[in-house]
Amino acid sequence: MIPIISKTYCSSSQVVLVVRKRPHVISGGGFVVTDYSQKVIFRVDGCGIIGRKEELMLRDSGGDALLLIRRKQGATVEVLSLYKNWKGYTSDYEGSQKLVFSLKEPNSFLVKNNVMRISTEPRVSKKDWDFEIRGYFPDRDCSIVDTKGNIVAQMARAKKEVPEFMTSNDLYHVVVQPGIDQAFVFGVIAILDYIYGESTRC
Repeated sequence: MIPIISKTYCSSSQVVLVVRKRPHVISGGGFVVTDYSQKVIFRVDGCGIIGRKEELMLRDSGGDALLLIRRKQGATVEVLSLYKNWKGYTSDYEGSQKLVFSLKEPNSFLVKNNVMRISTEPRVSKKDWDFEIRGYFPDRDCSIVDTKGNIVAQMARAKKEVPEFMTSNDLYHVVVQPGIDQAFVFGVIAILDYIYGESTRC
């Protein structure tokens, strides 16, 4: 079990969840994560709701904040760096923030082998990163992989056996492996959604 945000979101079996994007015009953007019975598990608020660019919020089914995600500021450093840094924070009962993961976004996707890597706090591997994103998110052909090459979560277009999900590009499913923190997975997906200019972006 790898509880990065909370062990509450680590299941002993594989979980398949559905992402539904919210339109900017009606609800300010972001997306909702449900199971197949349409019970809400998570909600992600983008900058259309929060009102700040490069800041996102992952909430639980009751609307309570689980994770604050923001891109680390520092324009001068970023121009010189190969990466832009995203940070995910949880809050304790006193309101102080605790860093739980960092994601490095390549400054240029034109450079070959510029992969996105994620480091967790505390670390779960002996490498300088713990997870890697493989594939291309806009095509929904994308996975989060650990340092051993195991797929821990996989995004894909909705299954053909569920016809209603084939009608819209705003629906896709995510398979999360046993023991993996689902809240962490959707925090990472929120960042990918923003990077590629989708529902969480203003």
